[in-house]
Amino acid sequence: MMRVAMYYNNDRVLVEEMPVPPIGPGELLMRVHACGICGSDVLEWYRKDSVPLVLGHEVGGEVAAVGEGVIAYKIGDRISASHHVPCNTCHYCRSGHHTMCDTLRTTHFDPGGFAEYVRLPAINVDRGVYPLPPEVSYDEATFIEPLACVVRGQRRAGLSPGQSVLVLGSGVAGLLHIQLARALGAGRVVATDVLDYRLEAALKFGADFAFSSDDVSGRLRQVNGGRLADLVIACTGVPQALKQALKVVERGGTILFFAPAPPDYSFPLPFNDTFWRTDVTLTTSYAGSPADHHLALELIRSRRVSLEGMVSHRLPFGEVGMGFQLVSRARDCLKVIVHPQR
Repeated sequence: MMRVAMYYNNDRVLVEEMPVPPIGPGELLMRVHACGICGSDVLEWYRKDSVPLVLGHEVGGEVAAVGEGVIAYKIGDRISASHHVPCNTCHYCRSGHHTMCDTLRTTHFDPGGFAEYVRLPAINVDRGVYPLPPEVSYDEATFIEPLACVVRGQRRAGLSPGQSVLVLGSGVAGLLHIQLARALGAGRVVATDVLDYRLEAALKFGADFAFSSDDVSGRLRQVNGGRLADLVIACTGVPQALKQALKVVERGGTILFFAPAPPDYSFPLPFNDTFWRTDVTLTTSYAGSPADHHLALELIRSRRVSLEGMVSHRLPFGEVGMGFQLVSRARDCLKVIVHPQR
C-alpha cells in the first residue's frame, strides 16, 4: 500500500491509502520525492466533475521498478516526467501543435503526483521521461513542467530581443515568464499584481518595475519611454486583467493569454480599435511538448532561469491539505512543494 493525497475540493484534500500500481511491459514505477502544487490543481470548477482524484503533475523522483523491455532506465535513476505526451504522428503534431494532440489530452500518470509512487505508462516512458542531471534537485525538477509551458507560450508570442514585456500577474507562472523574458533578451520587463509580496518577488526575479494593477497604462508609459508594452503576458484569468491587457499593448504588439478564464466567460472585442487600426496579435498557449520540457530542463540546469528563493513552502505529505489552501487562497506563498516520502 501507499499514501496518496485524495482531492475532493480545495479545503478537503485527505491523505488516504491505495495499492501501489503494478507496472507492465515498457512502464516505470516512479518513487515521487517532490511534487509541486500547480495553479490548475486548485481550479475547483475544472475538477468538480472528476473528484475524488489524485492530482499532481509537477514531479521529481527516482525509478523504483522497471517494466519488461525498458532498457533506457534502471532502478535508482533520478527523473522527472510529463503527465501528458503527444502521439507525434497526428495532424496536430505534424503541424507543430503537439499540445493540441488528442493523445496528449488523454495520457496521464497513475494515479497522480501526490502519491508515494506513480506508474508511468509506456507511452510516457517512450517520450516523456527526463533524466535529471546531478546539479538539478528534485525540488527544482518540479519546475520543469511549468517552465515548459512558459517556453511554449513565449515561442508562440514571438518575443524578440529588446522588446518591452508586461507581465500581468506575478504568481509562479508570472515569475517564470519574467525570468525567461530576461533570458531571451527582453528590453524592459514590467510586472503587476494586487499583492505586495508578489510585487517584491517580481523585482527579485528580474522585473525592472513592479506595481499594483491600478492605472497600469499610465504607469507603464512613465517607465517605458512613453509607450505601452510590445508583449503583454496575462498570467491571470481574472476578467479585469483580460480586459486590461487590451488597453496596455502597444500598436503592432502581441497579447499572450496564458491563464484560463472562468468557465463560460466571454467579452466583446473592440474590433477596429484592437485589430484594424492597431495591428495587435492575440494568442494563447496551452501546456508544453516534450521538446519544451527538454529545453526547460536545460534552462534550469544551466541556471539561465534562476529558481533560487522561488519555493516558499516545502511540506511533508501530512500537510498537503494545508498546501492546497495556501495556493488556492494566495496566502503569502509562491511555489509550494509537497514531499510524499516525508
